[in-house]
Amino acid sequence: MEHTILDTLSWTFLLIGGFFSIVGAIGVLRFPDMFSRMHGAGMIDTMGAGMILVGLMFQAGFTIVSIKLFLIIAFLFFTSPTTTHALARAALNAGIIPMTGIKSGKRPDAAKAKKARKKGSGSTPKPKETPSSKT
Repeated sequence: MEHTILDTLSWTFLLIGGFFSIVGAIGVLRFPDMFSRMHGAGMIDTMGAGMILVGLMFQAGFTIVSIKLFLIIAFLFFTSPTTTHALARAALNAGIIPMTGIKSGKRPDAAKAKKARKKGSGSTPKPKETPSSKT
């Protein structure tokens, strides 16, 4: 009886993980810009792989294999969002502008972003000096 419950639970997680992986892969193919595609890839990495690994943990039982699978899940959950954020930040700094729902073709902050890139200020603009800060 216990073996049947663990198998059912395992296959449930495996199927849910497979579903997230397929939906994320379709998103990578169908989304219009790089930032949307990164969202789909992030879903594959964290949710899809995480659920599949949890299903494999139930299949393995409480062994050293399940501990290793848990460590892989922890590694994925900590590194995937960080990697996605770093890639998005690098794309913004390189001048790739995300698509928005604005129909005019111009983003309100596009001029500011272009000016900041020309100055080479990096990710944040420098604060303006105030008279009290000069000494």
